[in-house]
Amino acid sequence: MLDFSGYPLWINAAVFLAAAAAVWWAGTRLTHYADAISTITGLGQALIGMLLLGAVTSLPEIAVSVTAGLSGNAGLAVSNILGGVALQMVVIAIGDALLRGQAITFQVAKPAILLQAIFSCLLLCMIVAAVLVGDVAVAGVGLWSTGILIGGVLMLWLFTRYKGNQSWEAVPAPKPLKGDKKNQPESLSTALLLTAGAAAIILAAGVILTRTADAIATETGISGNFIGATLVAAATSLPEISTVVAAVRLKRYMMAFSEIFSTNIFDLMLIFLIDLAYGGPAVINEQGSFAAFGAVLGIAVTLIYVAGLIERRNKAFLRLGVDSWAVLATYFGGIGVLYVLS
Repeated sequence: MLDFSGYPLWINAAVFLAAAAAVWWAGTRLTHYADAISTITGLGQALIGMLLLGAVTSLPEIAVSVTAGLSGNAGLAVSNILGGVALQMVVIAIGDALLRGQAITFQVAKPAILLQAIFSCLLLCMIVAAVLVGDVAVAGVGLWSTGILIGGVLMLWLFTRYKGNQSWEAVPAPKPLKGDKKNQPESLSTALLLTAGAAAIILAAGVILTRTADAIATETGISGNFIGATLVAAATSLPEISTVVAAVRLKRYMMAFSEIFSTNIFDLMLIFLIDLAYGGPAVINEQGSFAAFGAVLGIAVTLIYVAGLIERRNKAFLRLGVDSWAVLATYFGGIGVLYVLS
């Protein structure tokens, strides 16, 4: 396992920035490859955003959370996941800012995205319930952790079954916009090969990001839980930021939302892997009010965007939709509460 704790702060900061640049580049290219795969296969933006972007951009979270679980740091492992879920909604606000005067939620008129958002909220509710009532370990893994995994798999399956159902659709829907196809692969095999390469870069650079962030946290003396929910969560969210920015520039708004909501579902399912790697009791039993509030914060910011997707207000204030401003205010207010709880 990479150990940067012996290096001075400035070296760790430089390595962190270099890894961040690599993740940003790979994430940007990944969106172009995903768009090409969506066009070639005809699977659609939402499904590709879920199955491809959501899974690949979860690789850094897998690395840091499983590693933290193996090292016995249950707080960092779970707080990284929950902090990342809330932070993903801020990533959508970043994409909103790129539209310059139009609300990003107005650009999405498909009910499938709402389904993904509700599914992620249901998994977060399960985590809150697990923390409040406690967990029971069977064969070294908590029953709640197993339930979260099974629930996540079932929700992803239901989403793939729902893909073609358009019985509910916003009217009038915005006119489809053509994105920039420049420098996109034309064959499926090339697109898949390039996607695998980008995924490898994201995984390797993501591990370096999390290890240097952990070293920076140790050197600055800030609480491990709080660092996990903020700095480490921000580091592991860089792939999502780059893919969302690229998707918005390509005018693939459904793909941007689907990538974020599906990433949250994949990340929450990692609680099972953390529990499996953790050598102590059920990992949920090692959590407290910090984790419960982190999950509630994730529910709140997700539902704000659900309200925006339903209302579809196209007016923006200072380059952001009203829902994005509400998400930012809720998120940073919640971070303040998490700091106090830590």
